[in-house]
Amino acid sequence: MKVLLWRAAVLVAALAVWEAVAAPLNPILYIRPSSLPGALMRMWRVPELPPLSEHVWLTFKEIATAYLLAVAAGLWLGFLLGLRRSLGRVYEPLLAALYAIPSVVWYPSLMLFFGLGPASKIAFGFLLGFFPIVLAVLAGIRQVPAPLVTVAVSMGARPATVFRKVMLPAMASTMVGGLRAGLALSVVGVLVGEILGARSGIGYVINYAYGLLMTQEYAALVLIIAAAVLAIDGAGALIEARVRRWAG
Repeated sequence: MKVLLWRAAVLVAALAVWEAVAAPLNPILYIRPSSLPGALMRMWRVPELPPLSEHVWLTFKEIATAYLLAVAAGLWLGFLLGLRRSLGRVYEPLLAALYAIPSVVWYPSLMLFFGLGPASKIAFGFLLGFFPIVLAVLAGIRQVPAPLVTVAVSMGARPATVFRKVMLPAMASTMVGGLRAGLALSVVGVLVGEILGARSGIGYVINYAYGLLMTQEYAALVLIIAAAVLAIDGAGALIEARVRRWAG
């Protein structure tokens, strides 16, 4: 509780300093915090654009789809390569090499293949979220103590029981960390894709405001996204902490 109070106090102090410094300066270049609520309301209904709620809903659907696909593919491939060591030794270095390539270089190809619609944003979000998940599963499987598996098997435990009682607790923390990182990167992938090239979505609206020097509206949208990402990451941190306690 004290930590939350300190964080709130620091935030309020930072906003007060920001307001005081920006007040006498050019409002286009130096945005005051007190101007952001009004800017957000103005951005909610721009005559040239659909309502902001439609863009937010589209971006949410793109993020959810990209992340669910990344989770499904990442868990499947991670367990396949982790449980089949011969496959893992062959393909894990390739996955690590692909993950090391700057992700933004993939987007032009995705946009050419899928077009400017939601599909290219979903594909980019999937691509960014997939790699940390599959690599985290592989790392988690390597953390499972082999003697514990041997003892469980020698006592007659079935494969499903070994997985549930021995492997999952040992690898859960690492795997959940990968899922959390994958979610953050899926969000980044979708938003960056919308900013780089789209006809709709919250990233497109941000790019629209920036291009017309609507700096107050631009800043309000960026802060809203930052708050949403922090809330998502905070929820992920709570889940990760509970999993750590469960795994012991």
